Order: sequence, then C-alpha cells, then structure tokens
Amino acid sequence: MPPPVLGDRALNRALLDRQLLLRRVRRPALATVEHLVALQAQEPLDPYVGLWCRLDGFDPAELSTAIEERAAVRIALLRSTVHLVSARDCLALRPVVQVVGERMARGQFGRRLAGVDLGELAAAARELVDAEPLTFGELGKRLAQRWPDRDPLALAQTARCLLALVQVPPRGLWRRGGRARHVTVESWLGRPVGADAAPDGLVRRYLAAFGPATVADVQNWSGLTRLAEVVERLAPELVTFRAADGRVLYDLPDAPRPGPDVPAPVRFLPQFDNVLLGHADRSRIAPPAAADLYDEQFHWSPLLVDGMLRGVWRVARERGAATLHARVPGLSPAEQEAVAAEATALLAFLEPAAGREVRLG
Repeated sequence: MPPPVLGDRALNRALLDRQLLLRRVRRPALATVEHLVALQAQEPLDPYVGLWCRLDGFDPAELSTAIEERAAVRIALLRSTVHLVSARDCLALRPVVQVVGERMARGQFGRRLAGVDLGELAAAARELVDAEPLTFGELGKRLAQRWPDRDPLALAQTARCLLALVQVPPRGLWRRGGRARHVTVESWLGRPVGADAAPDGLVRRYLAAFGPATVADVQNWSGLTRLAEVVERLAPELVTFRAADGRVLYDLPDAPRPGPDVPAPVRFLPQFDNVLLGHADRSRIAPPAAADLYDEQFHWSPLLVDGMLRGVWRVARERGAATLHARVPGLSPAEQEAVAAEATALLAFLEPAAGREVRLG
C-alpha cells in the first residue's frame, strides 16, 4: 500500500502544533527551548518574541535568568548561526554540527589561511578568549599579532568555526545588552562538550519539532549533509507519507498530526524563526508571494495569518514612542481585527512603558 498523502495544509497544521503555534501553552521557558531544539538568536531579542508567541504567561525574566545562570547559552549551532540553546543541549549537539562550521571555515577562509596550522590557531584562540571574553574584532587583532600577514577577520571567524564559543552576558539579556564577547563553552559551563557526533538523535528531535519532513528538510535546518543514510538507518522506527508533489516525508509514529481544518491564530514571529527556515521546501507555511515579501524586507519579521505567512512587521522607536508597523495585504475585516489585537498585545510586551501605536498597511 502506498504511503498516505499529506497536503500542504495538513503539513502546516502538524508543523504549527509541534511548534506550539496553534495555541499558547503553560510550560517552562527552558523546557520549551529544548522542545524546539534551539531558538534562532542572531537578533538578541528574537528568543523572547519566539517564546512570547508560544507560551501562556511567558515571563522574559525567566529566560534572562537562565542565561545569566548558565542554564542556557548563545552559540553558533544549527547552520553555524547563533542559536539560544539549553546548556545540556549545547554540550550534546555542538559536536554533531561541528562539521558544519569546519566546512564553512574551509569554504570561506581556506584560501586566506593557506599554510596556517589550524590546530595551532585553535589553541591560540582558546588561550586568548579563556583569559578574557573577546569580540571577534578583538580576537582577530590579537591573533594577527601572531600571524601578521593574515586577515584578522579570517583568523577570528575560523577560530569561531573550530571552537565552541558562547556569547557571554549581558549579551542576550532582557532589557539589557552588550557586545558579543566570547569564551569557550568548556570554560563557561565547566564541562567538556560530548564526544558523540552521530546525528541520529538530532534527526529524531527535528522530526518531533518540524515533521513530517524530507531528508532535504532536515539537512536545510541543520546544515548537515548526507543524512539520507541516517534516515534509512532510522527507517524501522519511522512512518512515511507523501507530499502532494510526491516527495517522501518521514515522521515519528506518535507525533501529532492534526486535521487541516484546525483553526490557527495570528502569530507575530521573530525575524529568523526556524518555523520558516526549518525546511528546504517552505510551501507548507510560505506561499511564494509572501515568501518573496519576507525575503526582500530585511529587518522585518514574519506574520502568520491562518497559519500561513501573509505579511511582515517591525517596531520603530522614536522620541519615547514605539510604533508597530505591519504590512499584510488582503485581510478580511475579521483577520484585520485579529492582527490588530495580537499586534497590540505584542507591543505591550515589548514596550510596556512607551507610548504605543499599531499601524496596519
């Protein structure tokens, strides 16, 4: 019997359910981060918006305290981009994706560092950042004292790829901030990263939070390659479906797959939320026209209506006032009311003491 077919709307509802975007839930912040594997954190505020979208009664101080107390860290992880992750997952997952950073270092900086002993570079960088947290600019200048004929940026970024470096507070704290300064994860957490680089567990966790999905989807999300053999190894514990276009989708047997007609509320997502970046094929959540709008409006964040990407938003601050601008075409009167209500609530979360205004256009 051929695998059942799941249309885009059924895939959309499965994704939203697992991403906690069909309804807000009562759950600890750190447990939610682990459920989602990691939260995109290139923009320091994004993890807070991401959790506000998902948790009922979310207190940003809870996440901020977890960062201060080293229960959560900001580190280059999936796709070698900065994510917020629990300390436990950091130690377990960083060795799995280490090859992604190393591949990036070879591709972007290999020629500029030809002849440099990378083991020596990593050891020198480790000594520097563990003596004093450094920005990449500072690290590059200090490494260039040892390799004066090399590009400081290439030296620092290659060290970032070779070493597991965490961004230390106050970077990423709620209503505080600072430059991105780095130390090794071993120094910061007082424990070494794990030794198991097998991706099997990471694939299972991806399916739990993003499935059903193709092999290409999990590769797009993680940055890893050659995962077909991993999925094949896991196949006896997985179920398969077909997308409408014939793609083979894999999933965990007991993962939720709600019906396509389950209502989906308006959601204002952070700029780089993995719900939009977690698949090679984004058709389950991003119609082509809306995807183009999102991709072209840099520094604007995505807005979901009826579970699909429909527009973008951002907050502008000027003279003690904050205005949330939303660009979302073709709303019905009921949808416009729902968007305005969610925008008002989000703006109150982000700017409780400021003059506030919502503008839909």
